[in-house]
Amino acid sequence: MAYEVEPPKYVRLAQTLQRRIEDGTYAPGSRVPSENQLVQAFGMSRPTVVRALELLKRDGWLESRQGYGTIVRGRPEVVEQKDQRGREALERDESQGAGRLIDVGHVPVPARVASALGLPKKAEVLMRRFLVEEDGEAVELVSSYFPAGLVEGTELGVDEPLNGSTREHLEARKKVRFDHVTERVSARLPEAGEAELLDLPDGVPVLSVLVVACDASGRALQVSDVILPADRQELEDTYRLS
Repeated sequence: MAYEVEPPKYVRLAQTLQRRIEDGTYAPGSRVPSENQLVQAFGMSRPTVVRALELLKRDGWLESRQGYGTIVRGRPEVVEQKDQRGREALERDESQGAGRLIDVGHVPVPARVASALGLPKKAEVLMRRFLVEEDGEAVELVSSYFPAGLVEGTELGVDEPLNGSTREHLEARKKVRFDHVTERVSARLPEAGEAELLDLPDGVPVLSVLVVACDASGRALQVSDVILPADRQELEDTYRLS
C-alpha cells in the first residue's frame, strides 16, 4: 500500500509559484513578488517563503540578481526531461507501441486516482491497462483512468488497441485540450497481479508514477498510474548550485 503525506507549506508554495511560471503569470525575465508581498499574499511566514524561493532557485526556476531581486528563468531543461514519462503515457499509440492491451472496463476508482480526478471514493471510472514490453520483457504497466462522463461518445471503452493516443482521441472527440501534467512518484510493494504481469520475484518493490493530465483550468482529464520494476530503474537528477 502506498501512503501519501501532504507536503510541507514551503513545498506547496513552491509548487504554486512554479505553476504560475508555467502558465505565464510570471514570465521569463520578470521579477517575482518580493518576500513581503508573498508573505501577505499567501499568509505564510517569512522563513516559509524564503525556503520556497530557495527551492525554486535550486531547481533552476528562479535566480537572484544583485540590485534587481529574484528573476524568473523559465522552465528548466531537466524538468522537460522529467515530464517525458507523463508524455509517453498520454501519447502512446496502442496500435503501434511495443506491448499489449491487458484490460478495458469500468472499475471503482482507486483512492489516489479519485483524489486526482476530484471524484468521490465510490465513483466508477473507465480504466485502460497496457503492458509495455521491450525485447519480450515487460518493463512498464500503465493503468489509465478517465471520468465516466468524459468517455461518452468515444472509443476508449472498446476492448481493442486505439489507433492513436488517448490524448489525440479525447481532444478530437470531446473538444478538450490537454495543457499540463503533474507527476507524483512513490515506492511500494506490487500487488499480486502487477507482480505477475511484470514477472517480479517476491519482495521486489515497484515505482509508481502517478501522471495527472489537466486542461488549462486545472481539471484532470486523465490519470495514468505507471508501474515500473524498481530493480530495473536508474533515476538521475541534475540541479544547479547557487
